[in-house]
Amino acid sequence: MSRSGYTQMLKGILEGCILAIIDKHEVYGYELCLLLERSGFDYVSEGSIYPLLLRMQKEKWIEGYMKADIRSGGPPRKYYRLTDEGASILQQFRHNWTHLRSSVDQTLAQGS
Repeated sequence: MSRSGYTQMLKGILEGCILAIIDKHEVYGYELCLLLERSGFDYVSEGSIYPLLLRMQKEKWIEGYMKADIRSGGPPRKYYRLTDEGASILQQFRHNWTHLRSSVDQTLAQGS
């Protein structure tokens, strides 16, 4: 598989994973990067996450808002939360992923 093909596949998967994380709790960008890294996406850079967040906002899947960082007393951070449209997209992703994963697993197990 070419690098660009891998990147395109990863982008779609990342969108679903980002929606799933934001569905659990509202997060700011850097926190999202850390959570993805802990889940095994250690090869995904911050530089690839922020454009996805921006696009997902434009699609109205998520919304961003500024929130003061009470714990550290630092500047406000931009947090993201799921919209109703985003929840619908996440539900579709989960359904599609389950079907796709099953098909891929079956094909890999059986071979040609």
